[in-house]
Amino acid sequence: MVYKTKGVCSKEINFDLVDGKVHNVSFVGGCNGNLKGICSLIEGQDANEVIKRLEGIQCGFKSTSCPDQLAQALKSALQ
Repeated sequence: MVYKTKGVCSKEINFDLVDGKVHNVSFVGGCNGNLKGICSLIEGQDANEVIKRLEGIQCGFKSTSCPDQLAQALKSALQ
């Protein structure tokens, strides 16, 4: 799936959902090292657990963040 982000430095998030598990997450743009770390940590994890952990995280004065946008993307994919 391709998700176009809103309100953050990254432009989009690419990922696969297989049987409710998160795979092959990659971000276009954003803080490269931090986002690679997040992608590595959530590989193979249950999408609902990832949403629970990442949703609502803010970046500086922004009301969202790349992790929060990932949670929104997963929520959208699960619907």
